[in-house]
Amino acid sequence: MPEPVVKYTIKELPEDERPRERLVQFGAGALSSAELLAILLRTGTPEMTAVQLAQHLLTTMGSLRAIANAKPAELAQVKGIGVAKAAQLLAAVELGRRIALEQMGEQPAITRPDDVYALLHAQLRDEKQEHVVVLLLNTKNRVMRQTTVTKGTLDSSLLHPREVFREAVRHSASSIILAHNHPSGDPTPSSEDIQITRRLHQAGQLMGIELLDHVILGDGRWVSLKAQGVF
Repeated sequence: MPEPVVKYTIKELPEDERPRERLVQFGAGALSSAELLAILLRTGTPEMTAVQLAQHLLTTMGSLRAIANAKPAELAQVKGIGVAKAAQLLAAVELGRRIALEQMGEQPAITRPDDVYALLHAQLRDEKQEHVVVLLLNTKNRVMRQTTVTKGTLDSSLLHPREVFREAVRHSASSIILAHNHPSGDPTPSSEDIQITRRLHQAGQLMGIELLDHVILGDGRWVSLKAQGVF
C-alpha cells in the first residue's frame, strides 16, 4: 500500500526557525531570501520543507531577479513548484513592481542624469529589447508623466520627432528627457543614438519644448549625451 503524500509545512519547523514567526518578531529585513520565498510558498513537498523548497528554487533559477522575470511555465517546471505556487510568486513580484511605480508617480524632480537612472533602471534593466522612454517635465523639472514611445532597436527611421513630442504637446510639458536602455549593459552611445539626439534637439527648439538630455542606461552605469556635448 503506497505511503500517503505529505507536504511539509513551515509549522513543522522548530518555532525559532519558522519564517513567519521570525518576520513578526524581527521584521521582514531580518529574513533570508529563501525564508521570504518560503512564506509565499506556504507548503513544501514530501521531500522538502517549504524553506528547503525555496532554497531549491533559488538554486535552480539562479537568483531572485531570475525568478521575478521568469514566465509562469518556467517556474511551474521547477520540481515542487507547480502552477499554483508559480502564480503566488509572480503575484508578489507584480505587487512589488506596482508599489515601485506608485512611488515613481510622486512627481520626482530631475536635476541631474543619475536621477533619470534612479527613476528608470529597475524598470528597464532586465528588458531584452531597447525601450525608448520620454519623461515629460513641468517648469520645475518635476516628472509629470512618462511614456514609452518605441520598443526594439533604436532606429531614426522609426523614431520620428512627432512620436516623441506628441505627449509633450498634449500634456503641455515644459521640457522632456529622452532615455533608453542598452540590453548589452554597455551604455556607450552609438552613432545612431547621437544622430537621433541631435535631430530631436533641433525639433524641440522649433517647438519650444526643450530636450534637456538623452540618457542611455546600462548595467549599473549610464551616459548623458548632454554631458558628452552631443548637443
